[in-house]
Amino acid sequence: MWSFTIRRVLATLPTLLAVISLCYFLLHATPGGPFDSERQVSAAVLANLQAKYHLDLPLWQQYLLYLQGLLSGDLGASFRYADWSVNDLVAKALPVSLAIGGTAMLLSIFIGVTVGIVAALRQNSVVDHTVMLLGNIGSAFPSFVIGPVLIMVFAISLGWLPAGGWNNFAIQFMVLPVALLTFINVSTIGRVMRGSLIEVMHSNFIRTARAKGLPERVVVLRHALKPALLPVVSTLGPLTISSITSALVTETVFSLPGLGKLIVNGAGNRDYTLVLGLVVLVTVLAVTMNLLVDLAYALLDPKIRY
Repeated sequence: MWSFTIRRVLATLPTLLAVISLCYFLLHATPGGPFDSERQVSAAVLANLQAKYHLDLPLWQQYLLYLQGLLSGDLGASFRYADWSVNDLVAKALPVSLAIGGTAMLLSIFIGVTVGIVAALRQNSVVDHTVMLLGNIGSAFPSFVIGPVLIMVFAISLGWLPAGGWNNFAIQFMVLPVALLTFINVSTIGRVMRGSLIEVMHSNFIRTARAKGLPERVVVLRHALKPALLPVVSTLGPLTISSITSALVTETVFSLPGLGKLIVNGAGNRDYTLVLGLVVLVTVLAVTMNLLVDLAYALLDPKIRY
């Protein structure tokens, strides 16, 4: 397994380089620059700013300097946040996004797998129809619709929770954004788990286990659960990335100082290094999650060998 892991990590380096290169040149090809604004600065000040951030160099030299900084772990200096590096901005915003997204993902896996199992074992019952209804609602309605509805109900009408903001990881400020992401993720995990378990429960080896007289609980937990989890595990990688993209809306709706807000501000301000740093971070997270998914397959399916 270690050799497989090392090979996969080395194989992701060209992918990471391709993503960084494509994003770098696309950002520099867009009209405008990081220091363009309604208030014009003098030519001398603009020349000093461009020299400070190496924007006066040819594009290929800027690219090589950026790659050199990445190799040393430096994501560069922000063009729009004075005296702040991209590392500092990411270090400040990342814990917020990890707290919201990580908590939501853990709850989504537990709740989604549980409701999927219950719905599959009680197929065509009221519970099954309720799970499918909630799953379809979570898939059909986007987060920018569900989020304001949660605010209207629980913050404005009932007054139980704050409508937004962030108070240093205070629980009451985390409930609504976590609930929003959890609801959206559970709608996917629950439906995938339900369909997978229904298919596994009609397999020949499950009929054999029942023919041996094993209790239904043993049949489900010992024989059916692991193969039924394989499709769920395969969705966790893309689901994690979609949670990051959903953070763009979630953190805007609830006014959270996370990565989503940085991405929006960086794109709007033409802050090249900030956008590139966030692209690198998201790409590394995507590659890591896909690697963990591949490794988890070996634990769930003994037929898989590395």
